[in-house]
Amino acid sequence: MERTECRYRRRAQGNEPSLDTCVPASYAKGRMEVYLTPDQEAFIRRAIQTGRFHRQEEAVQEAMSLWEERERRLKILLAVDQAEASLARAGGRRITTHEEVTQLAADIKRRGMERLADEQTPR
Repeated sequence: MERTECRYRRRAQGNEPSLDTCVPASYAKGRMEVYLTPDQEAFIRRAIQTGRFHRQEEAVQEAMSLWEERERRLKILLAVDQAEASLARAGGRRITTHEEVTQLAADIKRRGMERLADEQTPR
């Protein structure tokens, strides 16, 4: 049986299950200690009691996944904003026809091939 390391344990109140930071010793090496507010702990307990999650770790993993997704979306929105600002400054090119798409693709391919050749040329 794997050794478990515990540093902090919050006692249950009433019928609530206790939340703790006990983890298998194999996880302890790169672990991060996180303290939740009483409201956050109650929120997690309710999610477990209603069957939304089975363990506290699942709730935290879900929260982290949602945060990561939000960060990815913000990055995309920032890129769109920058592209729109570039177009507004006339720093970009509008593509409206199939021929323009074909020309853009050829330009990108040409520039990529030129960069690759430059990188492979000894200095």
